[in-house]
Amino acid sequence: MDHYARSLQDTVVAVTGAGGAIGGAIARVVLEAGGRVVAGDLRAEPLDELRRDWDDSRLAVSLGDVREESTADALVAAGVAAFGRVDSVVANAAIGYYGGLLDYSAEDCARMIDVNVKGTVWLARAAVRQFRAQGDGGDIVVIGSVAGLLIGGGKEAVYAATKGAQINLGHALDRELRTEGIRTTTIAPAGVNTPFAAADGRFGDKDPSEGTFMEPEDIAEAVAYTLRQPRRMRTELWTMWSLAENH
Repeated sequence: MDHYARSLQDTVVAVTGAGGAIGGAIARVVLEAGGRVVAGDLRAEPLDELRRDWDDSRLAVSLGDVREESTADALVAAGVAAFGRVDSVVANAAIGYYGGLLDYSAEDCARMIDVNVKGTVWLARAAVRQFRAQGDGGDIVVIGSVAGLLIGGGKEAVYAATKGAQINLGHALDRELRTEGIRTTTIAPAGVNTPFAAADGRFGDKDPSEGTFMEPEDIAEAVAYTLRQPRRMRTELWTMWSLAENH
């Protein structure tokens, strides 16, 4: 089995935005595979369902704003305190406001940039410090978007800019870190059936709960597949489209 895939049993995965639809699905897939999760979110309430289903032998929680570097440091430290190490991090926390360039406030623009870009950078830095201390590599997984690949829809210019930054960060980190056994993967989905995606007219008059849009579990399974890859291989960028969309 080890020749073909790595087990997630007892692996420790830190996930930001774990109270959201995709982040929660990622946490559950790892837990159901026998792994341990450090669930990060801004507030405790979105994590209540995870905490009801899993005890502190498998689940640790760390609260904070991903825009602050200290939040990423605390997330990784919580994994080390609870489970002795951190094997992988998933930069999932994100914010998107859809509309024309002038349709949302300067504060909303800054929030998108800070959450999506800074939040990813801070988590990667915290992870690399820990992976180097452990000395046996690790995984950084970034949940990006096809919007960052010059093929997204209109009316998402700032969001697309932040996702493009994440994709470029992932490629650059791969070049920097792969010789240390640290893999960086960006998973870039198109439309996913989540409240986040349905908000602010992202799908126009379409309801993402109807039709063949992707589900959060699809993205979670892609993360799990990425982490299960044998150490001899890596995935730099994985784009994911539903049958409901054209590009």
